[in-house]
Amino acid sequence: MATRRGDHGPGGPRGAGSRGTPLPAGSAGVRSPGSSLRGLPRDLRDLISVHTARGALVEAAWLSVHVAMYPFGVLRDRHEPSERYHLGDLAPHQRGLVVGDIEAAGTPILLVHGMIDNRMIFAVLRRRLRRRGFGKVFTISYSPATNDIRAAARDLSGAIEELVARTGYERIHVIGHSLGGLIARYYVQRLGGDERVHTLVTLGSPHGGSLLAYGLPVQLGRQLRPDSELYVELARPVPACRTRFVAYYSNLDQLVVPHLNGRIEHPDLAVRNIAIHAVGHMSLPIHPPVVREIGALLSQLDSHGATVTPGVTQLNPQGTAPA
Repeated sequence: MATRRGDHGPGGPRGAGSRGTPLPAGSAGVRSPGSSLRGLPRDLRDLISVHTARGALVEAAWLSVHVAMYPFGVLRDRHEPSERYHLGDLAPHQRGLVVGDIEAAGTPILLVHGMIDNRMIFAVLRRRLRRRGFGKVFTISYSPATNDIRAAARDLSGAIEELVARTGYERIHVIGHSLGGLIARYYVQRLGGDERVHTLVTLGSPHGGSLLAYGLPVQLGRQLRPDSELYVELARPVPACRTRFVAYYSNLDQLVVPHLNGRIEHPDLAVRNIAIHAVGHMSLPIHPPVVREIGALLSQLDSHGATVTPGVTQLNPQGTAPA
């Protein structure tokens, strides 16, 4: 399974919402009615390949495992953050993070799951982040009956304020899968969350909506339609947004249709969109290259969002990888 880095690669084509690309006057970043269909022909072509078949098998296997683990996610999370005063129980790569950048190792990471799901979707990612040396990795669970992204974002705001007060860190990292990434984005853009969120990583989140939402006759379904008022609201200017965004999207994502709607396109946001090939929607949080990249990304960012180690792709102000 190949991973495609960067926003269609350094110097590749950028969408209308990438920083530095002008939008038509008065559009405020709103997509045209036909833009939600962009990428559908490519999606259909990508379904017929050996890599796609392999990815579908992995998706089915992981879905079965996740269903078996799901009941454990209903239980209260008893994890307590580790305050390390010795390094004897750490592997060499873990020691490197703790010794080399104690702030990066200690910055809280909050994992936000998707619709009708719970924290067990992050079982692999959470374990790998801890093994990488991150000492404060938390999860949050919201109701499977959530029917309003705005209300969920307000609840997330309260949870983050509690986490900030508990840990003493003014800014944290957030990783959101599926709907969780969109809820976190709304919090950052519309509720002042950029003051609290240093980096937001999203995995298979419908940033441009999904055509499947037209089949959901509930409020949440209406909000997830590409032409909804919620997406118009997210397209409004946010010129001073401090949060850095990283959005992973896959051509095998069966819930974000078309898959290009998993990208974040906004002229005011510093965004790195990363295309993943032949990985299903539920498999994104366990895909090894994604897990490794997230660990590397969060261990290499300074307080301004730039990387501190040479050779690591920077999140520059233009939102794309340098040429």
